[in-house]
Amino acid sequence: MAGKSYQVIVRGKFPPLDDKQRAELLARADEHDVFQAKFTEEGTVTYERSLLGFTFRCLVPADEADGEPVVIGRAEALAVAAVRGLGADCRDLRSVSTDLGDIKIRRRVH
Repeated sequence: MAGKSYQVIVRGKFPPLDDKQRAELLARADEHDVFQAKFTEEGTVTYERSLLGFTFRCLVPADEADGEPVVIGRAEALAVAAVRGLGADCRDLRSVSTDLGDIKIRRRVH
């Protein structure tokens, strides 16, 4: 795949957690606070100690032919895998993507 790259933010909720899941997530909460968030191809999960929901940030490379639904589908699959890797599940995913090629960098004129 080559051509485009998207930054995608996936937000979701944790379904009701059992005591073990809550304890495991809380034990690792410092590793997953917002200050650890990065846009990488592997993605990063962040959540607050309330354990109501999470945010997943990732970079998704795409072909010119790939549309936003394909990109968001890939990002959401990565998010689900990452959250399950933490021992929890997720629901109510909402995603937004930005084509990095559409971002204009405005330089200061001195």
